[in-house]
Amino acid sequence: MQQPRHFTMLREFQLADWFTLGNAFCGTGAIFAAMRFLQDGIVRDLMIGMALIPLAFIFDALDGRIARWRKSASTLGRELDSLADVISFGVAPAALAYACGLQGGWDWVVLSFFVGCGVSRLARYNVTAEQLSGAEGKVKYFEGTPIPTSLVLVVVLWIAAWQGAIGSQLWFGMVKLGPWQFHPLVLMFALSGTLMISKTVRIPKP
Repeated sequence: MQQPRHFTMLREFQLADWFTLGNAFCGTGAIFAAMRFLQDGIVRDLMIGMALIPLAFIFDALDGRIARWRKSASTLGRELDSLADVISFGVAPAALAYACGLQGGWDWVVLSFFVGCGVSRLARYNVTAEQLSGAEGKVKYFEGTPIPTSLVLVVVLWIAAWQGAIGSQLWFGMVKLGPWQFHPLVLMFALSGTLMISKTVRIPKP
């Protein structure tokens, strides 16, 4: 009797892939927490969502180490890792920032730019990984900052939420530029996105 195709796919997952799914689970939870905060206004929900991003970072760090330890690195694992990273370190930080009060029209543009840079950064890495690999088959450096560095942005937002500096109390206030509002704090997302797609920034890969 032939096994259902979805069970066959699950059997192809390696141990590291389950840690990658843990990363995606945390990122998705952070997005739901941001929506829950916008619905009920309970800051604790927002801060729990932010706390899930460092946990996603731990899962992201472990999946690579486990794959190398078990010598089970694969194209499937790399693609799965990129998809999880888009959720946890791209969409989730942008959603948390929106929940914190970066809701002006220009903020939307910058946050969308940030996510787009993260997607582009991961796509470029996947395409060029083989070219950048040394004789041992391991990528020696990152071109542009890795997308998990957005964890720093979430830490800043967590501190702001802890101090009550969200919504109308957001650090650096708000200015009106043309028809839309702009919060200067969103510029840290613009900087992060720009660094991710930079080809001049090279960071050794551990």
